[in-house]
Amino acid sequence: MKRFIVPAFALLATAGFVIAAEVKSGLAAGESPAAFNVKDITGPSKGKSLCYRCQYGAKPVTTIFTREVTPEVAALVKQIDEQVGANKDKNMKAFVVLLTEDADAGAKQLEKLAADQKITNVPLTVFDGAAGPAKYNISKDAAVTVLMWNKMRVAANHAFDTAKLTDDQVKAVAADTKKILN
Repeated sequence: MKRFIVPAFALLATAGFVIAAEVKSGLAAGESPAAFNVKDITGPSKGKSLCYRCQYGAKPVTTIFTREVTPEVAALVKQIDEQVGANKDKNMKAFVVLLTEDADAGAKQLEKLAADQKITNVPLTVFDGAAGPAKYNISKDAAVTVLMWNKMRVAANHAFDTAKLTDDQVKAVAADTKKILN
């Protein structure tokens, strides 16, 4: 009996990791991002509702959708902020969208994130509703979804079932910005 239980447990544990790694969320490569409004918490339009997707137009854009602000998400935002700063000559833009049912509490988290990480190039915003913009197909199983597009076509998509990203995951996402900088 022991011989059966141990391998079965190992198989189930491994299957759990495979399923977690395969979370699908957001637009697929080649799709066009639709307009949606957010409330700007730290950007140039602080306190206003606007559509950053509309404002940025056909420029290279990275958007981080997250359901929570963790130290790992903060590290990702910092990396993308640095990429935007380093690629101003290519008009790279980015914005973070906190998906939440409590916009006031979310705003406080984002203000703290901006101050602690010294975020200067990436507006931090709140979307009213944990489901996210309907046309973006953000999975309820995804804690973090990162979309990158240029000329209104998605070039890269990263989705994670947890907001506790590894350093390698953060680096891989940041490195993928090259896909939109042509």
